[in-house]
Amino acid sequence: MAGFPQLRLRRLRRTGALRKLVRENRVEVGDLIYPLFIIEGKGIKEEISSMPGVFHFSPDRLSAEIEDIAKLGIPAVLLFGIPETKDETGSSAYHPQGVIQQAIRVIKECVPELVVITDVCLCEYTSHGHCGIITGGEVDNDKTLPLLAKMALSHVEAGADIVAPSDMMDGRVKTIRQALDEKGFQQTAILSYAAKYASAFYGPFREAAASTPQFGDRRSYQMDPPNVREALREVEQDINEGADIIMVKPALAYLDVIRQVRNTFNYPLAAYNVSGEYSMVKAAVRQGWLDEKQVVQEILTAIKRAGADIILTYHAKDLARWRKAE
Repeated sequence: MAGFPQLRLRRLRRTGALRKLVRENRVEVGDLIYPLFIIEGKGIKEEISSMPGVFHFSPDRLSAEIEDIAKLGIPAVLLFGIPETKDETGSSAYHPQGVIQQAIRVIKECVPELVVITDVCLCEYTSHGHCGIITGGEVDNDKTLPLLAKMALSHVEAGADIVAPSDMMDGRVKTIRQALDEKGFQQTAILSYAAKYASAFYGPFREAAASTPQFGDRRSYQMDPPNVREALREVEQDINEGADIIMVKPALAYLDVIRQVRNTFNYPLAAYNVSGEYSMVKAAVRQGWLDEKQVVQEILTAIKRAGADIILTYHAKDLARWRKAE
């Protein structure tokens, strides 16, 4: 191979058009999923203080937001619910008239073609804030599984297209798949939070979803951040149990995990650009320290470059608007 001066790698960087022509990775709006926080009640649209630009919506205030998302070309939303009442077993999570079940019906009536994905986890619905049933002061894996399946089934019966278990209980994908299949929902896909780490980057989400544990933490069921090989085992397990899409969460501090999963498994791969990653950018932008458009596009491109096919991000609407303006 010829070297300098015959080889000049700067030739293809000389103009914007040339750079665009040889660009290796590009985040498209069609790659994005936009998370939404649905709160029980009426007439509610309230900004979440730790996540500027992100709101709590009651089901009756969803329509305008959904129409805006659809017009921007974002293909899918992920729903998190905040109920009025909580109990030890998270019973409002699988109630037919629960907050998420209401929201699904509103969305499907408003924009039927929008892909509705629902988070399947009990943490927002339990009085103790943990992701499962508590027995002897610990989260009981096996007692939690039937409730997760019940929750997923109630979402699908309300019209959800994809269910996304995020609880990190062992065996939950298999349990949900069996429950859906038994009720005739073989076509409903499962997006598994396959490698979900016990991360400090979830801080703003705790406010948004009102899901802070009332005792202890989630380290006994979410993954230990230093581990990578374990993530591959988790992903393999979920694939074997019937997951259709696998996910790594968080994204930005786990780009190496995304790459290893991409290199190991030939499955659709999602990555979650989580609340803390979003809020850090927003805070720096407000201080005038960062150019929001440039840094967001750089972050999302890094996630795509690492191997993600799908990116869940609170920046989705902003990126879609920037793309429309190009």
